[in-house]
Amino acid sequence: MITRFAPSPTGPLHLGHAYSALLAFDAAMAAGGTFHLRIDDLDHTRSRPAWEAQLKDDLRWLGIDWPEPCRRESDHMSEYDAALDRLWQMGLLYPCTCTRRDIREAVSAPQEGAPIHGPDGLIYPGTCRANRPFETIFAGAHPRPRDVTLRLDMQMAMGHRDLFRRQIDETGSHDLAEFTETGAGPTGQTGLVTFTPDDMIETVGDVVLARKDFGASYHLAVVVDDAAQGVTHVIRGQDLFEATKIHVLLQRLLKLPTPEYHHHALIRDDQGKRLAKRDDARAIATYREDGAAPQDIRAMVGI
Repeated sequence: MITRFAPSPTGPLHLGHAYSALLAFDAAMAAGGTFHLRIDDLDHTRSRPAWEAQLKDDLRWLGIDWPEPCRRESDHMSEYDAALDRLWQMGLLYPCTCTRRDIREAVSAPQEGAPIHGPDGLIYPGTCRANRPFETIFAGAHPRPRDVTLRLDMQMAMGHRDLFRRQIDETGSHDLAEFTETGAGPTGQTGLVTFTPDDMIETVGDVVLARKDFGASYHLAVVVDDAAQGVTHVIRGQDLFEATKIHVLLQRLLKLPTPEYHHHALIRDDQGKRLAKRDDARAIATYREDGAAPQDIRAMVGI
């Protein structure tokens, strides 16, 4: 068993982080496996060395350790570029110049019953896809543009000739893909979770895989990272359950293994709101300063 915890060094770790990290660490140790710490520092505008040093100190204080050096995403841009190049050559990416305001205005009057939000935020209305130059469909003959936002053409991905063949031949199923969930999704989904092309087109849309300022997006980086580190079990919060279908799709497109997933309940405040890094009162460092012991933190999160 190989698990991981991948925080962003953009603020202090709170009780929710501790819960996720401890679950992943305990699971790996119980199985005689390996736990990896990964630093998600793609957002260079907000990431700070001081926050990275503090999160490592907090995790070690909790009794968590990991092989060094830990993987820092900013050191692996060439791997993300290679994955983007492969998807570009398959004709599955297109440049997007829409701002967040453009997208909000475009979806302000959606068709009746159409979903507005997906796992990547507002479902992209396809503005730049509709204006996509024809030659980008045959992108292998053209270099991938750099320093631009690139979206996955979900409709093109759903029609990719290799995506369904094995499942259709062996099972007659038209499900896009499947993953094993040993925890539970927000509405109790567990066991074998499947999803279809219609699910991806209608409830996910054309997600961003490369950002103009940061290079790879979270969805692409996490898939490449998990494969590079041989992660067998992904343990993370239920807020990322719906994003898993994006990750499984990318794994299939890039011919990477699919781990087993375990989505756990979120740690919430007294009003039922999930914790965020701005909740300094629940930061691990604050509890440490107040004299708490690591076992106290475990008790607070129900471990």
